[in-house]
Amino acid sequence: MMNKLKPVNKSICLENICESNYRKLFRLIPDLLSIERTATGFSTNKPDLHLTIIEHAPYTLTVQLSHCFNIKLSEFLEPAVKIRVYLDAKSAEVIRDHARTDVSKVFSNPGLVTEIMDYKWTLNYFLDTWLNHCLRTDYHFVAEEELFAEELDSA
Repeated sequence: MMNKLKPVNKSICLENICESNYRKLFRLIPDLLSIERTATGFSTNKPDLHLTIIEHAPYTLTVQLSHCFNIKLSEFLEPAVKIRVYLDAKSAEVIRDHARTDVSKVFSNPGLVTEIMDYKWTLNYFLDTWLNHCLRTDYHFVAEEELFAEELDSA
């Protein structure tokens, strides 16, 4: 379906979908800004979601969000979506995922505007669809620090 949806004005649609992804990301992970390193999203009978904070700057946040399909995180994280969150613009844009290279590495020639826009559209449309799925699944996120504190309390 990703490849079949081709908006006429991709630039405006891309802007709208990135703003929508920002809202959806914060609905899925309401405490996103307070997470220091990692968090896990739990849902009944569904694979966990794993969040890693890669970088936190005053106006941006870079995160990786992925399903964890195995007990060991290092074994199978997919789709491993790397997202740049623009806090001031309230926008979230996919930089790359497990199957696709970073946009800036694929297109070193800025003159390839159409190709760059198509690539970004595919990545961000995927995120939009995936976030919709995750929101319907009712995940609850717990930061690594909270999990550690809970383990200490129960010991």
